[in-house]
Amino acid sequence: MTEKEKMLAGELYNSRDPELKKDAARSRRITRLFNNTTEEQQEYRTQLLKELFGSTGQYIYIEPPFRCDYGSNTYIGEGFYANFDCIILDVAEVYIGNNCLFGPRVCVYTPCHPIDADVRNTGIESAKAISIGNNVWIGGNAVINPGVTIGSNVVIGSGSVVTKDIPDNVVAAGNPCRVIRPITDEDKQYWANKLEEYRKGLE
Repeated sequence: MTEKEKMLAGELYNSRDPELKKDAARSRRITRLFNNTTEEQQEYRTQLLKELFGSTGQYIYIEPPFRCDYGSNTYIGEGFYANFDCIILDVAEVYIGNNCLFGPRVCVYTPCHPIDADVRNTGIESAKAISIGNNVWIGGNAVINPGVTIGSNVVIGSGSVVTKDIPDNVVAAGNPCRVIRPITDEDKQYWANKLEEYRKGLE
């Protein structure tokens, strides 16, 4: 196996491998171009993001600045929005579903570094994939750690550090992040009423 294949398989790999350095340089080039765009260059921004990522939906919007390790290991569904200062370290694969919203400074981290300093200093490391379901809102300054799966229809509170899987249809928050409560039919009715009030105000 190549070092890249080991990396994507979640095995120990050499992060100083020339192929991986080349892939990282590609990411740095595209994100540099993206972060230097202006608000008048929305089509160009979208073009760069579609070049950067493994796949995206038709609509994707990320506020610069944005950083990632490779980009090509990140797969994003339809209707994605990320606010300022998002970081995705996609050493392993990152899957983001449809209609997901990231607040400012959301960080998604797949790398795992050895605890032993002597081994860590060799450049050997590993990574664990992250999966985020559909209709997920992640609040500002949240950190998603390696190997985590977040279900669909989830709200993650701002400042959370997500270290374990989060099931569908819940509000979760804290450090470490834990389920606070389920999202209920009462929540749906409350917000449906709020939407109706808003629409009536436009008439």
